[in-house]
Amino acid sequence: MAMVEVDARRRDVPSRRRPTARQLALLAELERLFLAEGFIAFTLDDLAARLHCSKSTLYAVAPSKEQLATKVVGRFFRGATEEIERRLVGVEDARTLLATYLAGASELLGAATSEFIRDVGDFEPTRAAYELNSKAAAERIREFIAKGVTDGVFRDVHASLLAEMAGLLVENIQSGVIGRRAGVSDSQAFAALADLLLGGLAPADDPRSAAGMGRVAEPGRGRRGLPSRP
Repeated sequence: MAMVEVDARRRDVPSRRRPTARQLALLAELERLFLAEGFIAFTLDDLAARLHCSKSTLYAVAPSKEQLATKVVGRFFRGATEEIERRLVGVEDARTLLATYLAGASELLGAATSEFIRDVGDFEPTRAAYELNSKAAAERIREFIAKGVTDGVFRDVHASLLAEMAGLLVENIQSGVIGRRAGVSDSQAFAALADLLLGGLAPADDPRSAAGMGRVAEPGRGRRGLPSRP
């Protein structure tokens, strides 16, 4: 894939200036465009035409298409993370924290099309940002689980293990694997993940837990209405 288009005049000269209002507006437009259509197939000429600007204007934002794509993808993940974290401010209950976090991921990451996710995974610099984002998500989930265990609202479980397992599910939801195999939307998949975690982590005496569901079965009957073993 031909990703790198560099302005020779700006090569190896990183910009430390704060972006102008125009540059911020361009980044926002690029983010919307990339989320809708991906980015690998675009040339800088294509982008300049779509944004009604010159290539030199784009070079002022980033000295190459590679760095431009990396900057826009990083901006998207950073913005999504900041918005989700904003929704968590003031929330103390671990169950609400976990549910709110996954609901936010479902909503905000749902803006990304399969074309965008595919290109992020196919392009090494953006794939690194994607993997970093997934690791950060797993760490936050681990923190919520650990808090729930400490507060007594979750069963005593291996928080890091469950968080890594949840993180893998998050990655497969974001990549579209779960949706394709299960025939559901990303939003439905994130909702199911929240149900799976909250139900599996609930204390044994909570009706939402797997153990709790087994305890309320009809006497003499096993789960799914089958006779219990003697």
